[in-house]
Amino acid sequence: MSVELDFEGTVVLVTGGTRGVGRGIAQRFDDAGATVVVCARKEVDDLPADWTFLTADLRDGDAAWAMIDEIVTRFGRLDVLVNNAGGAPPADTTSAPPRFSERVLALNLLAAIFCSQRANHWMQQGDGGSMINISSVSGLRPSPTSAVYSAAKAGLVNFTMTAAMEWAPKVRVNAVSVGLIRTEQAHLYYGDEDGIARVSATIPMGRMAVPTDVGDVCLFLASPLASYVSGANVLVHGGGEPPPYLDAAAP
Repeated sequence: MSVELDFEGTVVLVTGGTRGVGRGIAQRFDDAGATVVVCARKEVDDLPADWTFLTADLRDGDAAWAMIDEIVTRFGRLDVLVNNAGGAPPADTTSAPPRFSERVLALNLLAAIFCSQRANHWMQQGDGGSMINISSVSGLRPSPTSAVYSAAKAGLVNFTMTAAMEWAPKVRVNAVSVGLIRTEQAHLYYGDEDGIARVSATIPMGRMAVPTDVGDVCLFLASPLASYVSGANVLVHGGGEPPPYLDAAAP
């Protein structure tokens, strides 16, 4: 029996879907026929003509709820929510200003909670739905210079498990913890092409992920193929990062 992922008639919201990982996720849902909605604080001018863009600062819970309500009003439903918006620059754990930490926590944890709460409100009244929280391997291991970001991502994984238990059976909630990934900002973290090549060589799969790799996992989690998958945290890291002691112990 053939298997085909057809999302025609499915309304999908990808937060932070205008660039990077979010853009790759949104593109894969578009490829599968979904009605795609993306949001960000600032509009861009290179989105496909059939995507819907909404402006929202998701750190504001009222704004996040209003955006979800607008989607339901406009399309009559919301079937899939991908909480992708996030990120943070490196910062010293001791001296990072309180305001910086508050904003990082709000964007990487509270924004996803706010959107999920309101999406669940509508999904429970309709045919149900699927939520996917984009987390990071930084939330699963020590991550110097990204302590607050990593703590937020660890919290997002716990929120995923808790919400999955509370909102079942109509709504499934899963997380995707992403490893090293090549986006348009990769040079800020890994340097030039030689640096990217050196980092890629440390990954068992021999390369960094690209945004559509994450999008493909999201397609699976949102599809009927994952109808019994909820509360899971899928690691998308190409096999993981070798522990530093291996190099240190090598003769």
